[in-house]
Amino acid sequence: MAEMRKKRPTARVSRCDDATPPTAEQKPLPQSLAETELDEKSPAEWAYERLILYIQNFEEQLDNAHEVAMGFTGGDAGVLRIEGIGFFDPDIVTFYGTDTTGAKTQLIQHVSQLNVMLRALAREVKSDEPPRRIGFRLAADLEVNEADRGKETST
Repeated sequence: MAEMRKKRPTARVSRCDDATPPTAEQKPLPQSLAETELDEKSPAEWAYERLILYIQNFEEQLDNAHEVAMGFTGGDAGVLRIEGIGFFDPDIVTFYGTDTTGAKTQLIQHVSQLNVMLRALAREVKSDEPPRRIGFRLAADLEVNEADRGKETST
């Protein structure tokens, strides 16, 4: 009997202009994601990890005058400057940040309703400090969490 093929994450994108910067789907997955079978994580954890890759890729294309924000869909709620992202198994993804007026903002969303629009938003403070790049911090945290997961399963 043939060995069953393990189901791992895959991605694909079609675009009109091949000269534009690579998308998240075109970049290699971090090893910790590429080697994980789809049924090893909840939909919330998979959504969280892939959102990190999309945010990081979006930020790579921003200049120093802009930071990543998230536009809300289906209403007039405005935008959220992304300052954090989390998940709660099995099916909740949460975004933390501030809106354009500086008010503390949080979006809690079920993965079946996940709908995220990334936007470039002018930085709040014009200074010599570099823009905050949450995507790169999230990606680093993702690698640390995957290393911790390996310790838990190996003991």
